[in-house]
Amino acid sequence: MAKRRVLFIGGTGVISSACSALAVESGIDLHILNRGRTTARPLPPGVTVVRGDIDSGEIPALGDFDSVTNWVAFTPDQVRRDIELFGGRTGQYVFISSASAYQTPPSRVPVTESTPLRNPYWRYSRDKIACEDALTAAYRNDGFPATIVRPSHTYDRTLVPFDGGWTVLGRMLAGKPVIVHGDGTSLWTLTHHEDFARAFVPLLGHPRTVGDTFQITSGDVLTWDQIAHTLAAALGTTARIVHVPSDAIAEADPDWGAGLLGDKAHSMIFDNSKIRDVVPGWQAVIPFERGAREIAEWYQADPARQVTDERLDAVMDKLAERFSLSGRG
Repeated sequence: MAKRRVLFIGGTGVISSACSALAVESGIDLHILNRGRTTARPLPPGVTVVRGDIDSGEIPALGDFDSVTNWVAFTPDQVRRDIELFGGRTGQYVFISSASAYQTPPSRVPVTESTPLRNPYWRYSRDKIACEDALTAAYRNDGFPATIVRPSHTYDRTLVPFDGGWTVLGRMLAGKPVIVHGDGTSLWTLTHHEDFARAFVPLLGHPRTVGDTFQITSGDVLTWDQIAHTLAAALGTTARIVHVPSDAIAEADPDWGAGLLGDKAHSMIFDNSKIRDVVPGWQAVIPFERGAREIAEWYQADPARQVTDERLDAVMDKLAERFSLSGRG
């Protein structure tokens, strides 16, 4: 049997890196189109690398593929370009959407693929919805072979769940207060990228996925206070938490606030029955306790990774002082 010929546009990101590694391990003939600028997650041996920038149009002739996944499409213009580029040249086009596209806040949980799409708070999510709309129309009108995948918060060793990255870990190690939005009790689902990959790779070229939508998340649901304490424990310290209303965070830092009001501030629990129907036996098995240790070890292994965002750190100091009764966290 001939190997499946698959193209990843991107392939070295937080989610896609694990999928690239597993695709090659699974015997897929994987071609990756990217600019070659990412070093944190090197490509696995056995990949055919195609250097180019699809957004600038600077790409060589690609040929035909059994399946194409664009990991770096965020706007409907990018998706419409891909429909033109890959129409008639692939048996499946996979679009990576986002669970933040779902109704925000959700009217009920667990969230399923049939939950309405509406996010009035975050432009990123509205653009993902518009991309899905373009692909759905192309499938209905012209048979364009689109498959839509919605990840939620998927992480690897390089990605701290809190905005600010190392800035938050550094504050924990320094004994400084850590900002947690709301009262810290909203529920959040974290998915390790290796768990995501084990559900995603079997979708590539799967005949029952075309024209359909799948969410891939774990069942690892924690409160935001638990997430902070788990990270601190992995660092060998404790988290001095200060709770701050999401609206106040948005007022102090609109970019930080957009991701909260448009996503993280709301409890999100998912039903993964649909993905298990097409990937029998799949289950997310990596708890955040293990993931937190991987994050802590990766950042502490190299001082060059320990970069503090001075501006955001100052914003956190001001919020902590304002919302801590003692002024000391």
